[in-house]
Amino acid sequence: MASPKPSPQPIKVDAKVKVESTKPVDKIDTSKPLMFGKMNYQMMIVGIVVILVGFMLMAGGASADPNNFNGEEKYSFRRISLAPFVVVLGFVIEIVACFWNKKSS
Repeated sequence: MASPKPSPQPIKVDAKVKVESTKPVDKIDTSKPLMFGKMNYQMMIVGIVVILVGFMLMAGGASADPNNFNGEEKYSFRRISLAPFVVVLGFVIEIVACFWNKKSS
């Protein structure tokens, strides 16, 4: 027979832990400026809208008959050239929005 294992000793926890906080929890620190300015956020919204428009230009082209392939509709200028250009333009606007810094006078 195997010898019985000794029961583990209970862990003692010090319940008198004091938490010190220098700032109230319910207030927001407004002393630090935001990472981006108003113009940056506006440009970011414009960039997201341009990207969404590009993806909407790519959409569509479904055929009612699955045995019928309409190459002119699927491989049109709008889906192959214009839509990817608009999506890339949206990403360029996003990059410019991140690096835009207003000039101080």
